[in-house]
Amino acid sequence: MTIKETELVEARTAWGDGLVAISKAYDDKGIEEARNLAGDLLDRLYGFEFGPILFKPTLSGGAQTFRTDRDGTLSYFIGHNPGFPQDTGFGLKSWRDVQFETSAIFVEGDVAMWMGWVTFTDRTGDAVKVDKSFGYKRAADGSVKLVLHHSSLPYST
Repeated sequence: MTIKETELVEARTAWGDGLVAISKAYDDKGIEEARNLAGDLLDRLYGFEFGPILFKPTLSGGAQTFRTDRDGTLSYFIGHNPGFPQDTGFGLKSWRDVQFETSAIFVEGDVAMWMGWVTFTDRTGDAVKVDKSFGYKRAADGSVKLVLHHSSLPYST
């Protein structure tokens, strides 16, 4: 079944809302609550059942630039993983709002791509804008799941 643009909006919204929920859980209840929410979010929104995912986080580098499995992805979001010592927990940065601005969308049957900007605002009102690409595939249960997640800071001269 062809992925609809409305499903892409719903998937992005669920991702942004999930990130905010992880941040709030960490701020209010600590790392274990944040870890549980992050794990649920990853299981619901990322297509690990398809095999390796293609995840390039904004703040990653060296040998651990790319994350292809659940453990590496979870570590990026919540840190606290000695196997990924550079991860500080992107999801723990007190995010309170996530906004998406679309540049382009591509849909071909059960695969879709989205590219644009994402603005993250923390609890103090500070915002950061990143370049982001998401690739989705429809799962057997009909849901739309991330199989590509690329993020980078905007180019500056």
